Amino acid sequence: MSVLLGYSNGSFEDQIRISTGSTPQSVAVGDFNNDTRLDIVVGNSGSNDMSIFLGYDNGSFTNQMKFSAGTMPWSLAVDDFNNDTTLDIVVTNYQSSGVGVLLRYLKVEFLQQSTLTAGNGSQPRSFVIGDFNNDYRMDVIVASSGSSSIAIFLGCGNYSFADPTQYSTGSRPISIATGDFNNDNRLDVVVANLLCGCGCVHEEEIFPPTHTHTLLFIKPL
Repeated sequence: MSVLLGYSNGSFEDQIRISTGSTPQSVAVGDFNNDTRLDIVVGNSGSNDMSIFLGYDNGSFTNQMKFSAGTMPWSLAVDDFNNDTTLDIVVTNYQSSGVGVLLRYLKVEFLQQSTLTAGNGSQPRSFVIGDFNNDYRMDVIVASSGSSSIAIFLGCGNYSFADPTQYSTGSRPISIATGDFNNDNRLDVVVANLLCGCGCVHEEEIFPPTHTHTLLFIKPL
């Protein structure tokens, strides 16, 4: 992993190289120990774990602390899923076709991950977090590249999630993002599909199939 500290003029110091686990695939930042300093979590797909580096106020970091993940962690993000004002971790596990949620407790310890199953062979790559049904609870939507679908896990507010609802996408969705595309104050989802050269926009809070639009992209000249 490389960290480049910024100057006030928009340039950066030379990189600081920090050792992680095997084959680091994704990275996220957040204050995991509530000391107002940013920390780093890295998903290591080769060693099936995550590395957490706590930040000092001089731009350096502690040695890594490792936590187990599923098989081949692919992408991760941080948010507060149980409303205890501490950051938790969500990680997609590509090979084991699941989504892991790790709740933080104590100072920098995490409960054993709770796995959300996206379906056999779903091979989840990326995901988004948001309140998609306006109940003030964080939900998770996963792009399942193996099953060419998205899986929606609605949060129940107590660190549990409802069984997933699946909606079809194009072939091999690999990236997903969210935003309000039709100005109705509800979150929508856009998905990039690797093998069909197209994207899908799912509108409305529960994404009924009649509100799915396919976007075809052409190569620039």
